[in-house]
Amino acid sequence: MKKDILTKRERVERTLNFQPVDRVAVHDQVSYNPDVISLYTGRKINGFDYTLQEICDVIRMTLDMCFPPSAPRGTKRWTDENGAVHQDDYWTSWVIKSPDIDEKKLKEKYLKNIDGLKKEKIDTDAERKNYRDRITGIQKMIGDDTVICAYPATVGICGCWDHGFIEPFTYLYYSEPEIVSEYLALKTEKTIERIHCIADKSLSPVILIADDLASKIGPVFSPAFLRKEFFPLLTKHVAAWKSHGIKVLYHSDGNWKILIDDFLTCGVDGFYCLEPAAGMDIVELKKKYPQAVWAGGLDGVDLMERGTPDAVRKEVRRQIEETDALNTGGIFLATSSEINPMIKAENYQAMIEEAHSIYNKNFK
Repeated sequence: MKKDILTKRERVERTLNFQPVDRVAVHDQVSYNPDVISLYTGRKINGFDYTLQEICDVIRMTLDMCFPPSAPRGTKRWTDENGAVHQDDYWTSWVIKSPDIDEKKLKEKYLKNIDGLKKEKIDTDAERKNYRDRITGIQKMIGDDTVICAYPATVGICGCWDHGFIEPFTYLYYSEPEIVSEYLALKTEKTIERIHCIADKSLSPVILIADDLASKIGPVFSPAFLRKEFFPLLTKHVAAWKSHGIKVLYHSDGNWKILIDDFLTCGVDGFYCLEPAAGMDIVELKKKYPQAVWAGGLDGVDLMERGTPDAVRKEVRRQIEETDALNTGGIFLATSSEINPMIKAENYQAMIEEAHSIYNKNFK
């Protein structure tokens, strides 16, 4: 196999800047798949009995960019500050009981949060130190120049409707929209203050803003609502990161095609998590929006869970060749679902090997 010419960080930065690369950069989250950890470490693993360092070892061997790794979370059941009961299951967590909340209770919750945000004082030095310690700690465990794409801040639109709040949220917004607007604006103000504390391009040239706002058939909220309440705040988030020279990728599950121009107007540099089953084909999107960076287009279910290594290799090659990614940059090879436990280890191996075998013949 031909040797790399670029370092991982160089490859990631050239990808983000739409420059030619020696091979396409690979990005993913491998924290949750015992078979993949076993395959690359050579250790037999029972259940989820593996360590954070072993996850980092696999990252070092296979990826150019990664999300912050996390050790298996166990099987704890816990209740959050909103009263929702969660069940952890090693690699994931879900809500098994949502709080009994109506429009009146949700209004009280928002007013309490608004009051708290107004009183909150941010310790600049502590924020900066805690974030730097976390990221540099991960970098030491990864042990090389693999880029860490963290997601330390969100606008918060997902929290407005998650955990069964969608109905009371809708009623509250239509009766007293100023409450929701004030909450989101204050949250953004505090978040941007934190961003200016922690943003440091030397730690990573890119971050992710993750805020789910779409289903498989389209946005959860109307474009008009999002343009009034969400996109102006997202613009402020993006501007804060970019003022420090950091590129911004945006994540939402589902199909948000009709919002792509809005995201680009906000200054977003690119997107992660493209579900082919929801109509989000990375080749189509890259051709239509060549000015954006695209990542996460390998189907995590029908292909990576249920498909064959040959099918994975074929799709990897299609994405690289049909987007001309070696010459134009702008593509990170990644799955649409992270490397969850149902993904076959041999399919992950096929994805990595194929991506690492396709070199730019003209790159010097």
